[in-house]
Amino acid sequence: MRSGFYRAAMPLAIALTIGSTGGTAQMASGSEGTLQVNMRKLWEDHVSWTRMYIISATANAPDKAATLDRLMKNQDDIGNAMKMFYGDSAGQKLTGLLKDHIRIAGELVDAAAKSDKPKVEDASKRWGQNADQLAMFLAAANPANWKVDDLKTMLHHHLDLTTKEVTAHLGKDWKGSIDAYDKVRDQALEMADALSSGIMKQFPQKAAM
Repeated sequence: MRSGFYRAAMPLAIALTIGSTGGTAQMASGSEGTLQVNMRKLWEDHVSWTRMYIISATANAPDKAATLDRLMKNQDDIGNAMKMFYGDSAGQKLTGLLKDHIRIAGELVDAAAKSDKPKVEDASKRWGQNADQLAMFLAAANPANWKVDDLKTMLHHHLDLTTKEVTAHLGKDWKGSIDAYDKVRDQALEMADALSSGIMKQFPQKAAM
């Protein structure tokens, strides 16, 4: 089987605690190390494009649509990566959930920029529900290594950190916005390490290819 997984793996808000040590984990060696390195890059890409979208959207910059398209493409890559391990249907399902995650995030940013509190509250509620759906989907795919309560906790933490990033940027608290991004990035690396660890345990032969 071709190693398409190494070109695209799960970025955005898929949160796992299994295998996480808190903070930046030690790099693994061999094939597991390759998986870990590629997973980390993809998580960093996710949070980087998310930040670029936040900056473009809050400023209503002319590159807003193009940046969103690039961020959405990332979700297609995630689903394609999932297909290698869990099949086409599962990959398509994950892509759909992740695109919903991005769409709701966009609604949240737009509503916050307009100080529309009812829409902010509605989008926040649906964003949390989407995070729970992602957690349940992933827990069902790898129940031995990805526990639903752990997934929900870390996914909601990701949402909280991203919300702080948006709020700080809208408030022109540039240092606070940058600090929030640093925290999101650190958490993304922890999630990437945990995700690669879980896949390696469930599919040691495929993950080593």
